[in-house]
Amino acid sequence: MAVFLFLFLFLLLCSAPRLGFCKSTIEPCNGSEACQALVGYTLYADLKVSEVAALFQVDSIALLAANAVDVSLSDVISVRYRSRPGDTLASIAGAVYSGLVTADQIQEANGISDSGAVDAGESLLVPLPCSCFNSSDNSLPAVYMSYVVREGDTVAGIAAAYSTTISDIMNVNAMASPSVKPSDILAIPLPACISSFPRFSSDFGLIVANGSYAITASHCVQCSCGPGNLNLYCTPSPLAVSCSSMQCRNSNLMLGNVTSQPTSAGCNVTSCTYGGLVNGSIVTSLTTSLQPRCPGPREFPAFIPLPSALPHGSLLAPSPSPPMPAPPT
Repeated sequence: MAVFLFLFLFLLLCSAPRLGFCKSTIEPCNGSEACQALVGYTLYADLKVSEVAALFQVDSIALLAANAVDVSLSDVISVRYRSRPGDTLASIAGAVYSGLVTADQIQEANGISDSGAVDAGESLLVPLPCSCFNSSDNSLPAVYMSYVVREGDTVAGIAAAYSTTISDIMNVNAMASPSVKPSDILAIPLPACISSFPRFSSDFGLIVANGSYAITASHCVQCSCGPGNLNLYCTPSPLAVSCSSMQCRNSNLMLGNVTSQPTSAGCNVTSCTYGGLVNGSIVTSLTTSLQPRCPGPREFPAFIPLPSALPHGSLLAPSPSPPMPAPPT
């Protein structure tokens, strides 16, 4: 089985054309529309988290969180990809980046005249495909993942694996028929949880794909989405970092704490929620509401272990992740 990862690309400048022919018209992120987007990536070799993060110039913690991997693992620093002896533009595009980009796109992005070999140690810009569509799908919050079609894939199988529909994938990609071939690139809409932080917060516009996590507020806050509830839920992150207070004012509740009290009219629910990072401080808000019934234990996306070796074959990573028992409160 090939190990398949989500790469969460934060605040990319994405062009989002209607896609007529998947591989030939999906564009790299070079337009004026800003959003958060995903690409699906199959490991081509046994790579460390830091090495995968370096290929895509993303934070290693963000990479772990997007794939529902325990982020209490050590952080590392990402560096830009540099060509190695024997590399060609075709091998970088097809093998290293799993077909997410073409050799021609790398050649154009770097102003290279020779489409063959590149010098070892050369720093290359690699344009990656992404889609925004206003971060919505059928008027519901969504994150779009760029997916490279592999041998044996069908639109029906891809739709089932990512909790969407055949018609939705066809509409998003402007496909006349549900027919795909290997190396096509599809934009896949993933249900998501959207934040409502104020525009002046550092993490304004945070959106998290169903079945995954995001780390925000300088690694102090961990926000999750799903699997059964598409409301963003944030708690203190498990990382050992220095953070501002996460206690709600005029309360003993900390960020993520929820209390409930049954009454004759229903259930009084009080929660301490996250309101964004403003001027370096974590904003919390105490909310109380009367609900018809008291909420049950919170379900969280299941953490998955990092692979210790690269197996062979193919595997589609499911989204959303299967539920896990909620931790005691």
